[in-house]
Amino acid sequence: MNYEYFLAKRIIGSKGYKSSISAPIIKIGIAAIAIGIVVMMITIATGVGLQQKIRDKVVAFNGDISISNFNSNNSEESLFPISTEQDFYPEFKAVPEVSHIQAVANKFGVIRTETDFEGAILKGVGQDYNWSYFKSFLVDGRTPNFDKKWSTEALISQYLADRLQFKVGDDFQMIFAKNDPEKLPNIIKFQVVGIYNSGFQDLDKQFLLGNIRHIQRINRWEDYEIGHFEVFVNDYSELDRLGVEVYRNTPSTFNTQTVTEKYASIFEWIGIFDTNIYGIIGIMILVAGINMITALLVLILERTQMIGILKALGSTNWSIRKLFLYNASYLIIRGLFWGNIIGLALLYAQKIFELFPLDPSVYYVSKAPVYISFGYIAALNIGTLILCLLMLLIPSYLITKISPVKAIRFD
Repeated sequence: MNYEYFLAKRIIGSKGYKSSISAPIIKIGIAAIAIGIVVMMITIATGVGLQQKIRDKVVAFNGDISISNFNSNNSEESLFPISTEQDFYPEFKAVPEVSHIQAVANKFGVIRTETDFEGAILKGVGQDYNWSYFKSFLVDGRTPNFDKKWSTEALISQYLADRLQFKVGDDFQMIFAKNDPEKLPNIIKFQVVGIYNSGFQDLDKQFLLGNIRHIQRINRWEDYEIGHFEVFVNDYSELDRLGVEVYRNTPSTFNTQTVTEKYASIFEWIGIFDTNIYGIIGIMILVAGINMITALLVLILERTQMIGILKALGSTNWSIRKLFLYNASYLIIRGLFWGNIIGLALLYAQKIFELFPLDPSVYYVSKAPVYISFGYIAALNIGTLILCLLMLLIPSYLITKISPVKAIRFD
C-alpha cells in the first residue's frame, strides 16, 4: 500500500498537481465536482423543504386524515353532524401511530363592516384543538382562548385583515344563514385576537378560526355533535397505510379521506419536485464524471513513459490502474470538500437570512425554505464518489493497451 501511495503521489507530482501541464484540466475537474455537489445539495434542500412546507400548511387546515359522514357531499361546510361519543375519541388507541385527534365544524358566513363585506368559512374548534401549526403562522396577536363557553375570540388571516382593514383588538360581525330560509340569519360579534399568514392564500382567504359552540348553536346541534374529526399521524410517509387503518377502525357510516386525496392537485404538483431532483442529480453526476474522465485521460497520456517503466519492472495492469484511480479519488474528494463548504454556507445563509424570496401566489411560500439533513448530504458525497470512480474504470482500461517498449520511447 505504501508503494502504491508513493507512486500515486508521483503521478500528482512532487509539488502537487499544479506543477503538471495538465493543471488546467484537473482544476476544471475539481471545479465540476464542487459545482455539482453544490447544485445537488441546493436542489434537494429547496425541493424537499418546499414539499414539507406546503404539506405542513395544508395539514394545518385539514389534518393528515379527516373523518366525516358519507353524506357530507365533499363540502367545506359541515352539513351533517356526527357524535363525539366514539371509541376512537379523544384517543385513537386502535391505531398507535395517530398522535392527535380533534373535533371541528365549518360554517359559511359573511363578515360585515360599515363599508364592506367578505364571505368566509368559520372553522369552529374547541379545547382539544392543536394550535402548534397556527402559532408558527402568527404575525400579530395570539391564538384564541376558549375557556369561556361562549368566547367570541377569533383568529383571522392577514388576507382578510388587509381586505377589511382589521387589526388585533377590533370587533366585527359575521352573518350566518339558517337552514330555514324564512328565518332571520344569525349575527355573531367576534373579536380579533390574532392574525395569521400561512402563505397559502387559497386557504387563508377562506378560513377564520373561532369557537365551535357558536356553530353548534346556529345548527341546533347538541354539545356532543360536531362536523368532522381531524386526525394527525406521527409518520407522514406512512399516510396511505394509516389512512386505511383509520378507515378500518371507524364505523361503517363514516368516511375517511387523507390530505393527499382531498388536495390531490396540490400533492401531484409537489410530487413533480422529486422527478426534477432526480433529473438534476443525474445531470450533475454525469457532467462531473465526464470532466473527471477527461482529467484522468490527460494524466494517463502525460504519464505514459512512467506507465511503460512500471510495466517493464513487472507491475500488473490492475496495480497501475489502481494508482490512477487513487489519484482520481483524491481529486474527487478535494472537489467534494470545497463543494460541501460552499453548499452548506449557502444553505445556512438562506435558512438564517432568507435571502431569496418566492411568489406565494405560485409557490405558497414567501421565502425559499431549505431542508438540511446530514443523512442526504453524506449519501450525496458517497454516491458521487462511487459513481465517478465507476465511470473512471472505463478510461483507466486504456492503460492495459499501452506497450512498455513504445511507452518508454513515447515523447
